[in-house]
Amino acid sequence: MSGTRLNKYIASSGLCSRRKADELIENGQVMVNGKKVTELGYLVQEKDKVFVDKKLIHPVRHEYYRFYKPAGYITTADDEKGRKTIYDLLPESMYHLKPVGRLDKDSTGLLILTNDGELINALTHPSVKVPKVYLVTIGGMIHKHELEQLANGIEIEAGKIAYADITVLEQDNEHTTMEITLFQGMNRQIRKMFEHVGYEVKTLKRTRHATLDLAGLKRGEFKPIKPKQIKELKNFLNRISKNA
Repeated sequence: MSGTRLNKYIASSGLCSRRKADELIENGQVMVNGKKVTELGYLVQEKDKVFVDKKLIHPVRHEYYRFYKPAGYITTADDEKGRKTIYDLLPESMYHLKPVGRLDKDSTGLLILTNDGELINALTHPSVKVPKVYLVTIGGMIHKHELEQLANGIEIEAGKIAYADITVLEQDNEHTTMEITLFQGMNRQIRKMFEHVGYEVKTLKRTRHATLDLAGLKRGEFKPIKPKQIKELKNFLNRISKNA
């Protein structure tokens, strides 16, 4: 019998990931054509009507963009303090898209914007070590033993150990520029790590997230991600999730 698995149908609406959809189904929060469905393998047919918590849902066309965030903007849709957000730089037709992860106000670089809840979950779930690459400059010349500290892990908050792969690109007595790869998603992780060893981050730019980078983008600019790139990204995520 043909059809779309119920969890995939729910995820394709942008409501949540497939894993979360399974929870909704098991918890009895999903109805098809007025009847509660708790079977995870249920196949949705073309004319079926699916409700989650009594709200009718529809599959949506997934959209994917790369965005080069400039400094001075926060990564959120609304801000109670009235600060500028990345949505001030985007057309209204993109307001429904969500950023994958965050960059703080002073940081710049790559943000992936999408309405694909399943992809967002795959890129941010803590069980999957998705690489994010940053170009970072700090004040002062960092020492070898401090780099080893950062690589081995630093407790930046109670019970939270942060680590990073670091390659020094350039340094003198006044600054050190590095390429840093993170496999975690802690809030202000890089800034807190360097603060712990006594350095201030002067500039921080995300240059790559998984298989995507900033190629061809200027600050404040956004471009659609090509279908081939999305396929490569999802294949990459599938490979690393199997090793998680």
